[in-house]
Parts: sequence; structure tokens; C-alpha cells
Amino acid sequence: QVQVVESGGGLVQPGGSLRLSCVASGSISSVYTMGWHRQTPGKQRESVAAISSGGSTYHADSVKGRFTISRDNAKNTVYLQMNSLKPEDAAVYYCRLSTNGINYWGQGTQVTVSS
Repeated sequence: QVQVVESGGGLVQPGGSLRLSCVASGSISSVYTMGWHRQTPGKQRESVAAISSGGSTYHADSVKGRFTISRDNAKNTVYLQMNSLKPEDAAVYYCRLSTNGINYWGQGTQVTVSS
């Protein structure tokens, strides 16, 4: 059983920053990818960023230069540093762990960007 738990969401003004954290626990193999997705009402969940166990990263074009994904393998934790936040970044952010062809999702954390 694998559990994935996000934290760090909240309310921030446009131009502000937030750091999301995601901790994975349970029966995790040594090789897995972790990523962040986001979803707003009425829209499909979209990939924001991902990082492999070797440290290779992906960032969606919409967040490149503003968001940075990183991970601490010793802590089974992935982070998403979000800078220069825009109102359109507001969403529920979900953490995903992928291993052995299975995706495990967290419950989501709300990010609100508003003045």
C-alpha cells in the first residue's frame, strides 16, 4: 500500500510564492516518478511538473521559469516551488507517484491566487 499526502496550499496574492510538499509512504520501490498535476472545476486535470528517480525533470510550458520541482529521495518527498503566481495558477494541486505501471494520487491541496 502506498500513500501520498500533499501539503502547503493556501491563499497567496498575485506575484507571490508558495511551496507545495508531497510525502510518499508505504511499499515504494526505489524507482519511481513523482509529479504534480492541477485541476480547476470543469477542466481536465493537467500535468504541471514531474521528476524521475534519477532527477530528470519536466515542467509544463505554462509554468516554466516560475515553478520548480525537486525531490528528496531519502525522505520520499517531492516539492513544487511556485513563484510569480498568477490568478490562472489557482487550482487544486495533486501529487502523483508512479511506479511499476501504477499511479498513486494524493487528496489534493487548494491553491488560491487572489488579491
